[in-house]
Amino acid sequence: MNWYLHFLDLLILAFVIVLTRHTFLRGRYFLHIFQQHGYKFNEYWHWLFENWNRRVVTPEHILYNIVIVVLLFFMSNTVTGSTAIVILSLFGIFWFTPFKYYGNKEPKKPLVFTARMVRLTIPFVLLSSLLPIAVTYISYSGFIPFTGYGLKNQGLYAADMYLLGFGWILANALIPFFIFIAGTLTKPIEAYIHRHFIKLARKKLKQMPDLTVIAITGSYGKTSTKFMIRDLLSERFAVCSTPGSYNTPMGICKVINNDLEAHHQVLILEMGARYEGNIDELCDIAEPDISVVTNVGVAHLETFGSQDAIARTKSTIVSRTKPNGKTVLNADDKRVSVMAELRDDLKVIKAGLTQGDVRGDNIQYGSDGMQFTVTVDEDSETFKMKLLGAHNVQNMLLAVGVSHLLGLRLTTMAIAATRMEPVEHRLELKKQADLTIIDDAFNSNPVGARNAVETLSEFNTGRRIIITPGMIELGDLQDEKNYQFGIQIGKADLDLVILVGAQQTQPIKKGIASTDFDMQKVVTVGSLYEANNKMQRFAQNGDVVLYENDLPDSFNE
Repeated sequence: MNWYLHFLDLLILAFVIVLTRHTFLRGRYFLHIFQQHGYKFNEYWHWLFENWNRRVVTPEHILYNIVIVVLLFFMSNTVTGSTAIVILSLFGIFWFTPFKYYGNKEPKKPLVFTARMVRLTIPFVLLSSLLPIAVTYISYSGFIPFTGYGLKNQGLYAADMYLLGFGWILANALIPFFIFIAGTLTKPIEAYIHRHFIKLARKKLKQMPDLTVIAITGSYGKTSTKFMIRDLLSERFAVCSTPGSYNTPMGICKVINNDLEAHHQVLILEMGARYEGNIDELCDIAEPDISVVTNVGVAHLETFGSQDAIARTKSTIVSRTKPNGKTVLNADDKRVSVMAELRDDLKVIKAGLTQGDVRGDNIQYGSDGMQFTVTVDEDSETFKMKLLGAHNVQNMLLAVGVSHLLGLRLTTMAIAATRMEPVEHRLELKKQADLTIIDDAFNSNPVGARNAVETLSEFNTGRRIIITPGMIELGDLQDEKNYQFGIQIGKADLDLVILVGAQQTQPIKKGIASTDFDMQKVVTVGSLYEANNKMQRFAQNGDVVLYENDLPDSFNE
């Protein structure tokens, strides 16, 4: 009989190990989701609500508790304690050993344990551990701390396993909500740290009165435009710029406090916004000498509510430009172009493909990138770039506008443009054996998606293939914009369309079907892995493949 008791002990131990692992991975997953949503409670809660039955309270949580109820209340007279241990342990091990929350792929944006995340994780781990440790102690000792009560404990009993199983599963299910408590506990600390870093950044900028601050905002293209401005101005000036998509108060402060040095002549900042008032917060840290607005689209429409609200927020950067400063605006975007009327003391440069002080035309594509003509006043120059897309031409025109304001010659800019590398996953041109790959996998938007399809349609080196799951995070306009995206695909005369996700891509499929496109060329698959297999079987030497959008880790169909 001793071997059987040892066996039961091993089963319980295995159950605890499996639940410990699953709770750890689940906790890490929800910390990742919280970080992806900018540590914002309301956005995190909105995601929890949308994924309630898939990720928050899962079928495994419900089914395990149903098993407990059935054993405890309906089969207590027929099921022995040791049998209950076997049943509950095996069900727990079977249901909670797998962890496929990321869909068996590496996260697109991995969890980063920044100082803020570490501060959040400490109370989160303590909260998450409290209940499992308590029920494990009580189940094995039979003693309930701080009370005079105890459990009948003469070895391994069903009541102990019921308590152990229920406690661990409950703690596992509550993981997403412990983040709210941990976030609330650390909120005063974060507020103090934010104020401290902002104070340091302001002080440093005041000590550099000759520094030219350039600030860029817009719904799309901020990062690409920022890098283009940086690369052009680096031909003459010592430039400091925010890396990647650093466009929040703390991201900007980090660059100013850590990277900006006395020899720098130009500071380029990207200013992002998810809510009205965000640009004001950023300009409170660093008011620009030169402001740039790329466009007004529908990105973050869920948080802004309307495109007019987005335009109003983006225009703040023009209103907050220093007196007698300069601004560069997208001449082809009506909402942006009218921002010139906000101030009469600013020198305004408008840049566009169809109109403006800086103009671009004659765009041509090839396997090495594209070339186009840039005209400023009466001066023209051919630019050659490894980048692709009309929207990248527009971004370059904005960069040319800024550089022109600071005295750079057009020929100097054209030379700098040839050395520019594409931003990763944003119409990035690659080679895969004898295929040309256009990697536009960064989260897509209507403007970028349209430009990507137009770019693909301009290639004539082989057959043209698109792989896409469509667009998300567009609020009530999501289905409409994906439908329009489908129409654009249908009119592009492509050779193969691979849609990833049957439900997500329904509006795209309907949009394609509304055109004269041959629906035999449209294939729907369940994963990127399947999409790649379909593409490999179809593709021939010289074909061009566009990867348009890669859904974020927080998305579940």
